[in-house]
Amino acid sequence: MSSAGIAASAGPLFAVAIGLLGILLSPLAELLIARTLPRLGGLPGARTRITTAALTGLLCGTLALRFGMEWSLPAFLLLAVLGVQLARIDLAHHLLPNPLVLTLLAAGLALLFLGSSVAAEWAELLRAAAGAAVLFFIFLILALISPNGIGMGDVKLAAPVGLYLGYLGWSQLFYGGALGFVLGGILSVVLIRLKRANLSSEVAFGPSMLAAALGTVLLAS
Repeated sequence: MSSAGIAASAGPLFAVAIGLLGILLSPLAELLIARTLPRLGGLPGARTRITTAALTGLLCGTLALRFGMEWSLPAFLLLAVLGVQLARIDLAHHLLPNPLVLTLLAAGLALLFLGSSVAAEWAELLRAAAGAAVLFFIFLILALISPNGIGMGDVKLAAPVGLYLGYLGWSQLFYGGALGFVLGGILSVVLIRLKRANLSSEVAFGPSMLAAALGTVLLAS
């Protein structure tokens, strides 16, 4: 039976197993981050750890349903695990640590390269590299035009986000990038109305970028 056939016949069970894997990987990622980036203040609180583990498990399970046993699945699981952690850190500290962003970019590219080499499909990998460059330069231009709206951390995060969206297609790159701005604007308005922020520049933009990317990955065909 082909890998696609195996995924189809054991889809729900496979998704549950990958979801449980995501739940286990979340605290492991938090432990590694706490040890390698002590300036973040150590492990988050218990409620935050439970929330991130549950969200990571849900994302990993739905990604398993989305991709089945495709060779690209490990790369997108990495996006889920590190994406949740980056969003958590950005919300708490208004910071997107370079080591985590670079890990997401380099490891994601390596995993996509591995999947492309096994499946002998290189067009997606080339488009992914182009997507990373395109979204990075778009954010860089926007940051230079409006430095109070987009930080350099967001510019750097645009590269791995563009990598994953570009791998899926040019339309996914466009809609995922645009949706990030929409979600960021909505979040800014909500927080300002709740008086938890005075200016839109005080709102972390990384979580909106990551949510838009993962949402596009899961919902766009």
